[in-house]
Amino acid sequence: QVQLVESGGGLVQPGGSLRLSCAASGFTFSSYYMSWVRQAPGKGMEWVSGIASDGSITYYAESVKGRSTISRDNAQNTLYLQMDSLKSEDTAVYYCAKGGVPYTRDFGSWGQGTQVTVSS
Repeated sequence: QVQLVESGGGLVQPGGSLRLSCAASGFTFSSYYMSWVRQAPGKGMEWVSGIASDGSITYYAESVKGRSTISRDNAQNTLYLQMDSLKSEDTAVYYCAKGGVPYTRDFGSWGQGTQVTVSS
């Protein structure tokens, strides 16, 4: 079955960086648009960034544009999100998602998530 296992979260100071990873299995990873979505404390799910199946097109929410880079390694079935210049409002559980539609609330299906906390 589909498995999406996120890692790389943690506690980081404002202005710091993190690199999230997502190991995918159970489906043909290279055939799917993939994305990152997040849920901040007390809030709903928010789409963050997406990437085309071949990595040729990337998409970013305005809230992270210029501070984040999404990438993928189809040979390793792995999705990444490099986040720089982190802010307290980036604190959330970050989920890797299979499928969905960029810039919408169609998030597809997602994994268990990894916690990112930005605090001094």
